[in-house]
Amino acid sequence: MHVPTERLSEGLREALLSLLDDTSEPVRKALLAQFTQQGPAAMHFLQDTARGPHRIMAWHARWFLEELRFADPVAEFRGFIRSLNYELETGALLLSRTVSPDLDVAACCLALDQLADRCRELIVEPSSAREKCRVLNRVLFHEGGFHGNVEDYTDPRNSFIDQVLARRTGIPISLSVIYLLVAERVGLTLEPVGLPGRFVVGCYLDDAPFFIDPFDGGVFRTAEEIFSALRANQIMPKVTDLAPTPVREVLCRSCRNLVNHYQAAGNEAHARLFAGFVEEFEATYKRHVPP
Repeated sequence: MHVPTERLSEGLREALLSLLDDTSEPVRKALLAQFTQQGPAAMHFLQDTARGPHRIMAWHARWFLEELRFADPVAEFRGFIRSLNYELETGALLLSRTVSPDLDVAACCLALDQLADRCRELIVEPSSAREKCRVLNRVLFHEGGFHGNVEDYTDPRNSFIDQVLARRTGIPISLSVIYLLVAERVGLTLEPVGLPGRFVVGCYLDDAPFFIDPFDGGVFRTAEEIFSALRANQIMPKVTDLAPTPVREVLCRSCRNLVNHYQAAGNEAHARLFAGFVEEFEATYKRHVPP
């Protein structure tokens, strides 16, 4: 792998990092001038920070990359895949930027914040996890109008978080991602669960786990109901089907869906792009997981 030689000194990197999240206009202008002067070394510094584990610093780094036109959304997502720093919200937004480079990240985060704020207004503590999920269902599916796109399931827009937030419709995996990100904001730890042929949200906080189906308006299902549905589709269920799905696989599965959906739309260029992302996820996983 080629390692760029243009690197900032450690002292300069630390100084820049200490100022990166300062949004005052004089500081922003000074940093833009400094990054312009440093050229490729600044680009590598900002790209490294944008791929790092610190979400807030990563977004500020991306802001500077966009201002300086250093950003390459496709390369950025590939870098995210290789970084192994898999965080669901960051990954979902980076995935969307590969086809919408001008995506307003702040607007997406604000939309999620507003949904969470409304949930907090309605949650009365102490509340059980199930009661909190009922509130999320009310806010997302009844007040917010989020629903499964049954009429045009293979529309690629159904897979991108910004489009799902704007259009209020998606497929099981993207609606589950929205549900998980809102839940996280209200302090509710839920898990993505990638079933064969379906994606749901799992809650393992109560005595018996239960599952939420965002594609079906947030209906609650027990483990046995999940198994019955799989059997009805000629799938022999396994206990491991109900285990949480790693963020890596959530994002990789989204890319697999997009390969199929872009092929159905006749867009071979985008189908190849997302097939490449799938290959990158798989190759990265093989490199870092012992046999």
